[in-house]
Amino acid sequence: MASIFVFGTGFAVPISALAILPLLAAAASPPPVVEVSVTGLRSVKGQLLVCLTTNPKAFPDCSKDAASVRMAVKSADAADFEIAAPAKGIYAIAVVHDENSNDRMDKALFLPKEGFGFSRNPAIVAGPPSFKAASFAVDGDTRVAIKMKYML
Repeated sequence: MASIFVFGTGFAVPISALAILPLLAAAASPPPVVEVSVTGLRSVKGQLLVCLTTNPKAFPDCSKDAASVRMAVKSADAADFEIAAPAKGIYAIAVVHDENSNDRMDKALFLPKEGFGFSRNPAIVAGPPSFKAASFAVDGDTRVAIKMKYML
C-alpha cells in the first residue's frame, strides 16, 4: 500500500492513502442547503428579504452579523427557494415581505405594514420571537416551511 508523507516541523509522518481519503472528501463536500418553502403571501408584489444566522444577538436583523446569509428573492419566485448555509450548525431564519421593494420593513405606529415570517413559525406575542424559538439544526440538507403573517 502506498504511503503519503506529511512534512511539517522537520520530520516526515507516513499517512496511509486510505486514511486521508475521508479528509479529502470532507473538504470537498458542498455546504448544506436549506430549502425554504413560504406560504401565505398576500401578493406577489415586491421581494422577500431573507436572513439566515447562527448568532442569537443578530436575530432577526442580520445587519450585525457579517457571517449571516442575507438575500432578496422576488415575491413571484418566493414559494420555494434555497439558501446555502455556511456550515452545519444551529440557525434561524427571518423573512420580510418587502412589498414596495425599499429594502426594509415599513411600520405604522410600531406595527409592521408588511408581512414577516420566521423558521419554526413561533407564536408572535409582542415583537419578534427569540432566536431559540425560531432556531433549527442544519446537519445536512434541510427543509423549512415558513408561514407569512400580516398585522395590517
